[in-house]
Amino acid sequence: MAERRTTSTTTSTTTTGTGAALTGHQSAEPDLGVLTAQVLFSVQRELFGALAEQGFDDIQPRAGAVLAYLRADGIRASELARVSGQHKQVIGTLVDDLERLGYVERRPDPADRRAKLVCPTDRGLLQMAAATAIMRAIEDRHAKALGAQEYAAFKTALHRVAELQRTARHDGRDTGTPSGGPGEE
Repeated sequence: MAERRTTSTTTSTTTTGTGAALTGHQSAEPDLGVLTAQVLFSVQRELFGALAEQGFDDIQPRAGAVLAYLRADGIRASELARVSGQHKQVIGTLVDDLERLGYVERRPDPADRRAKLVCPTDRGLLQMAAATAIMRAIEDRHAKALGAQEYAAFKTALHRVAELQRTARHDGRDTGTPSGGPGEE
């Protein structure tokens, strides 16, 4: 990696695996987005690989936007969209796919007959139990490697960062643009 230093900034040139050069003001440390993506994709590979080995080989990681938030007694699609951060249309498509595969079914909501609940089928409940056990094993492995106290502190901090990010997104503060609009200060 070649570096050219000035008094105020560091510009670096990095060569990618394809030989293309990337130039910019990049930190030596991966940022929050890179780190969380690395964790997410690695956990998804392990989780869905283990689920496939247990006979749940027909679901893809994108289904996690529904499966991770599904409750045994059901949940409205609008609530799935809210808690997962996905658009309602995306959730609707995923629920359609999971319904076709036999993991969920739509039932009338007893609290409001106009609304539908997304409920796990027997197969869905089996998948939920398997996923819970796999995730518990993944978390136990990390807690053992880091120490239970350090891992608990990490999860607490990650929960706080996730909540701060959700709040910033809803307040319009995540774009790097002042709240007055583009170019205004």
